[in-house]
Amino acid sequence: MVEPIRAFADIGDHGVIGDRATIALVSHDAAIDFLCWPEFDSPTIFAQLLDPDCGVFSLQPDLTDARRIQAYVPDTNILVTRWLCNEGSAEVLDLLVPKDGPYGGPTRLIRRATATRGSVTFRLLCRPRPDYGRETPTAEANQDSVTFRSAAVENLVLSGHEALKAGDGDATATFTLETGQSALFLLSSRDEGEIVEPAMLEDMIARSTMFWQHWSSQSTYRGRWRETVMRSALVLKLLTSRHHHSIIAAPTFGLPEAGGGTRNWDYRATWIRDASFTVYAFIRLGYVEEASNFMNWVEARVADRSTDGSIQVMYRFDGSKDFPEVELDHMQGYYGARPVRIGNAATDQQQLDIYGELMDSLYLKNKYGRGISWESWGNVTHMIDYVVDHWREADHGIWEFRGEPRHFLHSRLMCWVAVDRAIRLATKRSLPAPFERWTNARNKIYESIHVDFWNADCGHFTQCTDNTVVDGAMLLMPLVRFIGATDPRWSATLDQITERLTDDGMVWRYHEEDGLPGQEGSFTACSFWYVECLARAGRLEEARMKFERILSYGNHLGLFAEELSPRGEALGNFPQGLSHLALISAAFYLDRALSTGKDGEWRA
Repeated sequence: MVEPIRAFADIGDHGVIGDRATIALVSHDAAIDFLCWPEFDSPTIFAQLLDPDCGVFSLQPDLTDARRIQAYVPDTNILVTRWLCNEGSAEVLDLLVPKDGPYGGPTRLIRRATATRGSVTFRLLCRPRPDYGRETPTAEANQDSVTFRSAAVENLVLSGHEALKAGDGDATATFTLETGQSALFLLSSRDEGEIVEPAMLEDMIARSTMFWQHWSSQSTYRGRWRETVMRSALVLKLLTSRHHHSIIAAPTFGLPEAGGGTRNWDYRATWIRDASFTVYAFIRLGYVEEASNFMNWVEARVADRSTDGSIQVMYRFDGSKDFPEVELDHMQGYYGARPVRIGNAATDQQQLDIYGELMDSLYLKNKYGRGISWESWGNVTHMIDYVVDHWREADHGIWEFRGEPRHFLHSRLMCWVAVDRAIRLATKRSLPAPFERWTNARNKIYESIHVDFWNADCGHFTQCTDNTVVDGAMLLMPLVRFIGATDPRWSATLDQITERLTDDGMVWRYHEEDGLPGQEGSFTACSFWYVECLARAGRLEEARMKFERILSYGNHLGLFAEELSPRGEALGNFPQGLSHLALISAAFYLDRALSTGKDGEWRA
């Protein structure tokens, strides 16, 4: 019998820590309630965020009515949760030791409890539930550790320098610290004989701090909102695989886009669509190496294309193609939002826009980094030939509608981008290409958008050829330089987006039926795209006010989920890379425009 649903921590009530192989969500009261182990798309060992019985690691002081504050160690992904009240104060520091840092190796989660004022008693509960909560491990106490064993996680060890007790699949501890005293705990997959002394754990913390701060110091961004921009950059770095250099969309699955509904997807994969946004963001912050490494991963996917030249919408972060969608029927879901899904059936959809984002990113890489190789250019020409042959077809669009394919403006737009950037790249690098064929296709796509998607009666562009609505993806039209930011046709369309899809700075993707029950929230990336559109149109003060308003909807650490509720609260998977990519783009452009008082530099 399933127990009644108990209280859940709000989605936005979390910070994140990571080692560039996996990411943990840490609630505002220092409970680790979501963690896939040991990789981004591995099964969870802690998933209390989705079901109270699916594992948690809490470490908290006994301080009554304490005020809680959560913040990052400056310029790092190391999180500190603090409690303050009249009787005392305490803090818990959390980090996953970076895989490519000085202590690279097995996955290591360090938690350090400190009494900062007074005598403070702490309580620890480590309750792993491997395989998405389907297994209860055995727990065996050793001299200074507890070892958890199960079929899914063979050797998970919690060690500490306070007494640990083993229970029914969990470890517990109660201990008291005086002012200035600390207790350290390490969760890792390691040999039971390995002894990690407090001094070594402190050195891991110190060197991890230096690792993150050194990476942050390499940013060239010195504009307005720098702390916010750098927090977004640090999120993107966490989402980046240290081994494959791909970037996952988000570290979570199952977090709903509509309260209690069925819009619950798995975002622990890499979407080709995010490529151009990723490359642009990293380049603009001075991280050319990260941009280049990611594009090497993308180019490998192009090389692994189908025989007809097509590529998938998304891949696992290691580049493998299988990501089957499965429902976890045993999970209650976040506040009852079911089904909880892992995998994503959108891998099998036709989404023609991805070729534009991919080609835009290749163009950017070649503009700011190394030139494209002969082999890669051959793969690209095959892919562009596919676009030229298929751009007229219906598809499922950027929003991955699960109904019948339709003709979407955004898909047509990005087909134009794909061919346009290929022509530009070939011209810039003097590469061989069927210029007449590609140029004719680019011109026909351009004409199609202005004829087939312009509704003269309504006086604006439309989402599809078969409706008269607008959607948030249309905001990319001036951002990819298909149309001028002050063109009368675009201005009329922007006015319609403002009237129909915006509210208090938030922008919805669309409002029409999409074949799924429930009403989702506003889309965070669209809100930042809207700001950039306003800025490019010369409406700088309006853009600045909107930008500041959207920033206020971020959580207490400046993190953004995929969507926002009408109350401005986080919805969907968290934190979402695309949201932070769009934030960086908007901040960079708006800062430059405010400083120069005119149109900033075109990204392509």
